Amino acid sequence: MTEPAHRAGVVALLGRPNAGKSTLLNRLLGEKLAIVTPKPQTTRSRILGIWSAPGVQALFVDTPGFHPGSKPLNQALNAQVDEVARDCDVALLLVDPARGADEGHRALLERLRERRTPVLLVGTQCDRRDRREAPWPPEGLEALPAVRTSGVTGEGMEELVAWVVEHLPAGPSFYPEDDLTDRPLRFLAAELVREAAFECLEQEVPYGLAVEIRSYDESRPDLVHIAADLLVERASQKGIVLGRGGSMIKRIGSAARPRIERLVGRKVFLELWVKHVPDWPRRANLLKSLGYH
Repeated sequence: MTEPAHRAGVVALLGRPNAGKSTLLNRLLGEKLAIVTPKPQTTRSRILGIWSAPGVQALFVDTPGFHPGSKPLNQALNAQVDEVARDCDVALLLVDPARGADEGHRALLERLRERRTPVLLVGTQCDRRDRREAPWPPEGLEALPAVRTSGVTGEGMEELVAWVVEHLPAGPSFYPEDDLTDRPLRFLAAELVREAAFECLEQEVPYGLAVEIRSYDESRPDLVHIAADLLVERASQKGIVLGRGGSMIKRIGSAARPRIERLVGRKVFLELWVKHVPDWPRRANLLKSLGYH
């Protein structure tokens, strides 16, 4: 008897902002890889999570939420969604049941169908009462295979993984089985600083903020030294991010440091500065260097 063929492929996590893509990715991997905040458009770059099991490797790709917008940053984020949707082997279309599906979901589904990509409809946050009581599946998507999930409790994860494995193409693994992602630690550290900033700052500031690692020194076995700039697009935001007497930037650093230490497994010395970079979301070259391309 021949052994079953090894399966491997790219699994796209697609949906609107705050649909629960990053929470789902972290639950699937059992590790905090993608940053999560209650604010929409937290995810700005594709995050690859590598899930390996005997006979199978799934490359889960977290994507920014697709959304309208004409700024170069908005266009860059939506372009990432389109590229992942175009190149994936399997697609998970995440929908918040309380908000339902819209024309954006249906247009994306049509593009996936044109490529004959297997699609699973994933209802998220089913641990919350309003989500569980909302109509499911959403109107217009009833024909899709569907599962309700919770990234908090783990409900629906076994069913989701089983469906993904069944629909992955035959092929060898792309990465060693103990790899978690292809992203460098300095990128993940910048994301954790940005997560802390999103949590600490008021609603209007985070969307005009980015984090750029100035230096990442891990030459000492017991300590990683990280220096980073918090970029703001308006001069008025600089004082807000600094806070009175530097109180806000200290708060952001205090929140980010232990998260980075858990990531790198070492003590971290974290230095943060605030830098005014006018209209950085409109600068294509800067967006590329920040990883938003």
